[in-house]
Amino acid sequence: MAPTGQEPVLKELDERSRQIFGQIVDTYVETGEPVGSRTLSRRLAVSLSPATIRNVMADLEDLGLLYSPHTSAGRLPTEAGLRLFVSGLLELGGLASDECEQIETQVRASGRSLDMLLGEATTLLSGLSRCAGLVLAPKVEASLKHIEFVPLGPGRALVVMVTENGLVENRIVEVPQGVPPSALAEATNYLNARLAGRTLDEARSGIQEELEQHRTRLDELAARVVEAGLATWSGGERHGELIVRGQSHLLADVTALDDLERIRGLFEALETREQVLRILDLVNNAEGVQIFIGAENALFSVSGCSMIVAPYQNSRDEIVGAIGVIGPTRINYRRIIPLVDYTSKVISRLVG
Repeated sequence: MAPTGQEPVLKELDERSRQIFGQIVDTYVETGEPVGSRTLSRRLAVSLSPATIRNVMADLEDLGLLYSPHTSAGRLPTEAGLRLFVSGLLELGGLASDECEQIETQVRASGRSLDMLLGEATTLLSGLSRCAGLVLAPKVEASLKHIEFVPLGPGRALVVMVTENGLVENRIVEVPQGVPPSALAEATNYLNARLAGRTLDEARSGIQEELEQHRTRLDELAARVVEAGLATWSGGERHGELIVRGQSHLLADVTALDDLERIRGLFEALETREQVLRILDLVNNAEGVQIFIGAENALFSVSGCSMIVAPYQNSRDEIVGAIGVIGPTRINYRRIIPLVDYTSKVISRLVG
């Protein structure tokens, strides 16, 4: 659906204007170059003279949908023009069956680790779209099936958590020096008895209360191992973790120094936690694919980029993260929108 304020503009476009405008956008997406009336006269399905096309282009420019860069006789779509095209005129393409199969197969084969699954999906999406791919990983909140402490060396242990849906997450915790394997085994058994079928958040307060009131028969070292695990899990360091892959694609069409500076600014924004959380906010109350073009999103206001992003859900239909791509404003919307949409649905099925 087109944003408020665009419907009146759309109604002003007759069929001829829509065809010319659509061809300008398609040519811009393909080449990135200004489009002139003579080029359009050869590309349009209907026969129109260059003079007629120039008149229509002038009208589209008056509506704020096109602009003329420098002294070029050709025209480029404005960000408002791209938004109107995407929201009201774009006919989406479908994914080929082999692409759907590739996404399913490669993401499923990435392993049962949540990080591996999301990382593979992001890399694959970046490669297929020729853009930078990004995914916002959730804090693990699925019900647990099993947990285990594995010794790594003096003062450190690996915590292996397996969720009910089979995903695996590993975290390293600091434990008391010289803790024996028996204490790690005791901590493992204690937590498995209290965490099975529950999320960490659901079980944490009860476990802490037991430890504080000494209502357990845990060995002192085992209790300290459990406390170390609880401290690590409550840190929230995994909330809103951003994985970005394929940033080099953003540099493929950079030809000027100012373009390079804008892309560098985008890279810096992606590394800022505040901006990361903002990406999740953009889709947290939305359904389906969301498209942000240029200055519509403060994250890209100076980068000349667009973002196509979709939420993914768990088995309770709760939005737990988002996946998408970042590219130039002349991103191939027709192809990439269904690509992002399908990938998000695959992840939703696998995250469970």
